[in-house]
Amino acid sequence: MENKQQGSLAGFLVPSIVGIILFMIPVQYDGSWTIVVKIIADLISDAIGEFLPALCVGIVTISAILGIIFLGKPNFIATYPIVANTFSTTAIWVVIRIFGAIFIWLTYLGVQSGEGGAGVISLITSADNGGFVLNDLLSVLVVIFLLAGLLLPLLLDFGLLEFIGAMLTKIMRPLFTIPGRAAVDCITSWIGDGTLGVMLTANQYEGGYYSKREAAIISTTFSAVSITFSIVVLAQVDLMEYFGLYYLLICAIGIVCALILPRIPPLSLKKDEYLVPGKAMGESLPEGYTSSFQYGIALAKERVAEHRGFEQFMEGAFKNAAGMWFGVLPVVMCIGTLALVLANHTTIFDTLGLPFLPLLQLLDVPQAEAVSKTMIVGFTDMFTPSVLAAGTITSPMAKFIVAVISVTQLIYLSEVGGLILGSKIPVNLPELFILFLERTIISLLIAAPVAHMFFTN
Repeated sequence: MENKQQGSLAGFLVPSIVGIILFMIPVQYDGSWTIVVKIIADLISDAIGEFLPALCVGIVTISAILGIIFLGKPNFIATYPIVANTFSTTAIWVVIRIFGAIFIWLTYLGVQSGEGGAGVISLITSADNGGFVLNDLLSVLVVIFLLAGLLLPLLLDFGLLEFIGAMLTKIMRPLFTIPGRAAVDCITSWIGDGTLGVMLTANQYEGGYYSKREAAIISTTFSAVSITFSIVVLAQVDLMEYFGLYYLLICAIGIVCALILPRIPPLSLKKDEYLVPGKAMGESLPEGYTSSFQYGIALAKERVAEHRGFEQFMEGAFKNAAGMWFGVLPVVMCIGTLALVLANHTTIFDTLGLPFLPLLQLLDVPQAEAVSKTMIVGFTDMFTPSVLAAGTITSPMAKFIVAVISVTQLIYLSEVGGLILGSKIPVNLPELFILFLERTIISLLIAAPVAHMFFTN
């Protein structure tokens, strides 16, 4: 009996510690802080970078073709559950996959339209729009998705979430109305990347460990921007000397948003319904356990005992990777490209930002009109507001506010928003936009007064 318990404990500790090292421990590499998975992804990207756009083209094309085939519910759909789960979707998402395939082929082939490259097709394929999504975004995500898909079972399948959940339920539930295990999603996003947090959340929702409401809250509130990307944004507006203040403010705003948003619509209207009933953990300490730690260890051992070994590990790994490759990359290509076309070549986001002008003026934000034009464009891509600020805003205070808001808005379609829409997490596009507006207003009400304390107009 003793050997069995020790084996179960080792089965929990070894893979969980490896997963924590890979995904959650910050390390300094090449002059900046990052995580081991991101380092491995960057090394792979550097080694095979020239082949990655072609790989993305293949993935998005296969996704569109098989999406069309699976709309007809072929007989073999039940034979291969991973394939069926990856390619079975609704007609609207098949249409999005088809447009993603069209956009990616046009971009990859460098197709132009009209004299001098004018026209709709040229807008789609330009370096700032489709070219950016294919070469700068998808070519990075395709490697991260593969590695994360293959390695996330280390965090998911060996009891770590059960242990963390038992330890932190008394904190996470009353503060943020979500299970304690969600703390792992948050830490993974914060240290590593928001896309990893969305992947982890989608996996837990599909496995029945999060309800609809919990999955919606965690993906839109806790899929935080990584430290690394926060540095990139602040560097873009040339204010790195304020990084300490900047990141503390981002964390504070993130906590306030996490306290408020689950308690107001649209998140408060989500139901506590599960895709797979009976998997979620209980909230109270069962009889026979004297501490949350003891209960967490017992739950972890129980999860390890249920694990089927290497077969289940690889099954979960390929399911994760396939779901993100074939389900999410086409969505990012389609929606991300369209969003960037609107941001870069129309005034729609300038117009949509006008309602923020009175609030910015009330908060005495310098160059309020220029700042207002950056407010809504962050819904398309998080980096675009800081690029606009660097080019059109001269006030350090205004640049600082834009840099803060662009990170705390969190939900942008070219990556995290696109991932959420491409997953089974129950949040639609209008709800994402409402959440984006709510986060923007909360962020402004905190960031502007703090900026006034450290900057002068």
